[in-house]
Amino acid sequence: MKVLITGGCGFLGSNLAAEALQHQNAEVIVFDNLFRSGSMNNLNWLQSKGSFKYYHSDIRNSNDIEIVIQETKPDVIFHLAGQVAMTTSISNPRLDFEINAQGTFNLLEAVKKHSPESIIVYSSTNKVYGDLEWVEYEETDTRYVATGFPQGFSEEIRLDFRSPYGCSKGCADQYMLDYYRRFGIRTVVFRHSSMFGSRQFSTFDQGWIGWFCSKAIETKQNKLTEPFTISGNGKQVRDVLYVDDMINLYFSCVEHIEQAQGQVFNIGGGADNSLSLLELFTILESELDIQLDFTRIAPRESDQKVFIADISKAKDLIEWEPMIDKRRGLKNMLSWTNENRSILG
Repeated sequence: MKVLITGGCGFLGSNLAAEALQHQNAEVIVFDNLFRSGSMNNLNWLQSKGSFKYYHSDIRNSNDIEIVIQETKPDVIFHLAGQVAMTTSISNPRLDFEINAQGTFNLLEAVKKHSPESIIVYSSTNKVYGDLEWVEYEETDTRYVATGFPQGFSEEIRLDFRSPYGCSKGCADQYMLDYYRRFGIRTVVFRHSSMFGSRQFSTFDQGWIGWFCSKAIETKQNKLTEPFTISGNGKQVRDVLYVDDMINLYFSCVEHIEQAQGQVFNIGGGADNSLSLLELFTILESELDIQLDFTRIAPRESDQKVFIADISKAKDLIEWEPMIDKRRGLKNMLSWTNENRSILG
């Protein structure tokens, strides 16, 4: 199997590349412009795992991606190259559009022209559903509860592109589905909730689990000179999925491509692996025997009070479900973060 990973030096991309190299007996092609913080570290780490072809290229450049598709004609493409921060999309919507929407269109056109048998699995987002303010919520001491959706939100809820990020990812999401309908390109769309794990170089505005694990370790080591901040009251909820389960998801999708092609799946840890910020802090305090000190700032624009993915469709069609619970995943994340403090900054 020949596997191309766009954004292959990112968090998920580097983990998928390592799995393909070490356990899938695949020929691996990594496509990344090393724009994001930590990507060079991940490239160096990947080079220790095996031999692969690397393209230092940019998804925004149609010629770049066309050359790669024409030269390699991959069996499988994991399309992960993207601008992933809501805050960046608001401050620089053109950049966000060029990477997410235009870049995805560039890939689809290249595949249609040069490798129409390729499978494309696309990493989309729950933000295509907007802020979900039409949902009724209850507020408890530690979280918001979407009372009408005890098992989470299915793929049937309405699309509502509310931010530049939601628009660009939603545009790409819909192009993926339509290229299956119109041109027979075997595409699959994953609308992700929150994912976390090793090789994730989190920042204040992206990768919240990793970011707060870093803050907890800094607290344990007495390295914080002032409280860190959280957006909103801390009761907003996401279902969290550890990277090992994410790896299994992507390769399970390829194995079940006849059932998955042309489909969209809401993906997360499911209701049993949901966490609010406040609940996360309670776990981190217990694991590290600390007291976290934080201050609240205004909620982020277009933030969802709750997003939990109903993952029943993925269970039914691609025989996948999470195997690592949130507590075990958090322990692993704390361990990796502590071991890699020198490169995390």
